[in-house]
Amino acid sequence: MQPYEMTVAQLKNAIKNKELSCVDAVNSYIDRINDKDALVNAYLTKCFDSALDNAKISDEKISKGEELNYLQGVPYSLKDNICTEGIATTCSSKLLDGFKPTYSAHVYEKLQDAGAILLGKVDMDEFAMGSTCENSAYGKVRNPFDLQRVPGGSSGGSAASVAAQTSSFSLGSDTGGSVRTPASYCSLTAIKPTYGAVSRYGLIAYASSLDQIGPVCRDITDAAMIMNIIAGNDKKDSTSLDISHPDYTSFLTEGIKGLKIGVDYESVATGLDEEVKQIYLNTIETFRSLGAEIIDVSFKMQKYAVPVYYLVACSEASSNLARFDGIRYGVREYGETLEEVITNSRTKGFGGEVKNRIMLGTYALSAGYYDMYYNQALKVRRLIYEDFMNTLSECDVFLCPTTPDPAYKIGEKNDDPMSLYLADIFTVTANLTGTPAAAFPAGFTRAGLPVGMQLSAKSLREDQLIKAIYNFQLATNYHTIKAEL
Repeated sequence: MQPYEMTVAQLKNAIKNKELSCVDAVNSYIDRINDKDALVNAYLTKCFDSALDNAKISDEKISKGEELNYLQGVPYSLKDNICTEGIATTCSSKLLDGFKPTYSAHVYEKLQDAGAILLGKVDMDEFAMGSTCENSAYGKVRNPFDLQRVPGGSSGGSAASVAAQTSSFSLGSDTGGSVRTPASYCSLTAIKPTYGAVSRYGLIAYASSLDQIGPVCRDITDAAMIMNIIAGNDKKDSTSLDISHPDYTSFLTEGIKGLKIGVDYESVATGLDEEVKQIYLNTIETFRSLGAEIIDVSFKMQKYAVPVYYLVACSEASSNLARFDGIRYGVREYGETLEEVITNSRTKGFGGEVKNRIMLGTYALSAGYYDMYYNQALKVRRLIYEDFMNTLSECDVFLCPTTPDPAYKIGEKNDDPMSLYLADIFTVTANLTGTPAAAFPAGFTRAGLPVGMQLSAKSLREDQLIKAIYNFQLATNYHTIKAEL
């Protein structure tokens, strides 16, 4: 087995047992990136020199018999909206072309302290706005399972890099499903943690009340390991939870007999692709065979989640992106007045999808429409939260597909953006309610396209998600099937 084929857990053990040097591990990934990334277009910035320097330092540490850090020598990639001091962070936007932050995100510092080695920054939908990774200013990312299809978004580069085996794991941001949708399309496992469980410091914001950083991995074991590093309180983030976090790998235990899994056949099955629907039903039966109790529940407010999400998210985006004006950093266009400079810079710097969402959010926040749209959306958001809590009071976890369809062909939905927005129907609830959710591989279509399912739980109950998915992955092999590039 080549190092790039190993899971995080396997790499960690091989390095610890001196079966593999850190330099060899990093070189294996560099060779893989040089060989395959041109097909996928995941990497924007490559950090090969610093990666090899860090690998040599790790090997010296091992040779001296020093105590190893938790992820010593494990190579990974990072979504390009997570700040890295001195390393380009562009949000895949021309407006931030060449921007190098003067500080690092909390999660990046935690991974560096844990000994993980950054291979590079990966592509995304511009400013995290999109669900296909077609909205990058630096080219479309392709799905390693079918290069004519999208990898999902907005963390498409993160998922594509892991699925193409050009990184062992990646971190992405999730505002409405942005780590879970790509995981579903690329046969990976991803966790959107409880809001506040992982610091957002250093994450360039899309919608502050919805954003959360999460791991994109090959299996739930790796995801639990990464959660052990990135979760925790951060004084620089006012929304960070000041609580003690568990050892997430302690939930990787066998047996889910008696676990109550809620399913809403009526609302979930409506509008599903037929093959996705069958895989959903198969997943239910697999959990039932493992001893879980399947509970029929009703989540009536789910149908309102998408319009509420887009009103809230776009309104917050309108506010957050007002700071990008071409004055302090990024693209600056000429104008005879300050207003012209800002207008020209934003006009050239922002892509079409970002402009659409800024205009929608600005409209919803305007004086004549604030109460009609944004304020109303906040009220319905509360109703969605209450209904979802009622649903979860009847079960331990809630099971649904991650997306209604498998991955689309590139360009297939260009003339129908509304259908792309509606594809977020199952993922946005976790962000609106602040609850944890995880996507995991659950099967393949006849055409060989991955299909993922999603489990949701009450706040801070990632343990139930991890345990349920771990047992599902013990009983199935979908997560072990690799893309053939």
